[in-house]
Amino acid sequence: MDEFWVFGYGSLMWNPGFPFEERTDARAFGFRRSLCVWSHVHRGTPEKPGLVLGLDRGGSCRGVAFRVSVDNREDVLDYLRRRELVTNVYKERILPVSLANQRQVRAVGYVVDRNHIQYAGALGIEHAAEIVRGSVGQSGPNDAYVFNTLEHLKEMGIRDLWLEGVGASVAAALQAAD
Repeated sequence: MDEFWVFGYGSLMWNPGFPFEERTDARAFGFRRSLCVWSHVHRGTPEKPGLVLGLDRGGSCRGVAFRVSVDNREDVLDYLRRRELVTNVYKERILPVSLANQRQVRAVGYVVDRNHIQYAGALGIEHAAEIVRGSVGQSGPNDAYVFNTLEHLKEMGIRDLWLEGVGASVAAALQAAD
């Protein structure tokens, strides 16, 4: 492999945590960003799980591709595996990715395992919002995770209408409760 690319669709986009030589907008086809992973630690508990992002099949997903020096390939893979494969809810895959300049590359990405117990599946906006509103984990409230994600996506010029709908529903319920 002459080049090594990594595709990020969630926090990897704004907090990669590894050295890279190039960062560019990108799109992965055949997958979409989704709040489809039960969080039992960071944004929820086993008794009251929260929801975090996964790359699920269907559609396409705007994100970021990072070109990493081939010399750093193994170190970056080790880091990503420690970060993304903690509970094995994600599978490491090589994804076809279209860069901002229309160039096609293959990038390492982490796709949700639909057979894993933490896979929440396709939830409706209101159902997802209800879960997000009531969940808190070691890293804080689930709603803060969703709002932070939406803010970063907005800064990057990325629209995610379904996730925006979840955020709007959560915000409306919080406002109504005040």
